[in-house]
Amino acid sequence: MLTIDKLREYGADVDEGLARCMGMEDFYIGLVEKALADNRLPLLEQQIGEGDLDAAFETVHALKGMYANLSLVPLTKPVSELTELLRSRTETDYSSLITEAKYQFDKLCSL
Repeated sequence: MLTIDKLREYGADVDEGLARCMGMEDFYIGLVEKALADNRLPLLEQQIGEGDLDAAFETVHALKGMYANLSLVPLTKPVSELTELLRSRTETDYSSLITEAKYQFDKLCSL
């Protein structure tokens, strides 16, 4: 079961996330659980693999907003880097950032 303590151990800035949720722990945890049910990370990987950087930017920008608003810091970091690279449509190897984002997502899911 996902708890505030587990999120804190993961590296989430729980205090900031709770402040955005007016201190309501159940609401915050519910939002994190909804983020875990989101399937756009595999979509992002697919879009990058297909070279559709415009669609990939739209997807990663949405993910960044969701993860950042929930203060899921370890997951926000690689997604933020991806966002900036895709914003400028940089042709590069995105695999290490995708791998890190997937690792952090899986780690969060295992809490």
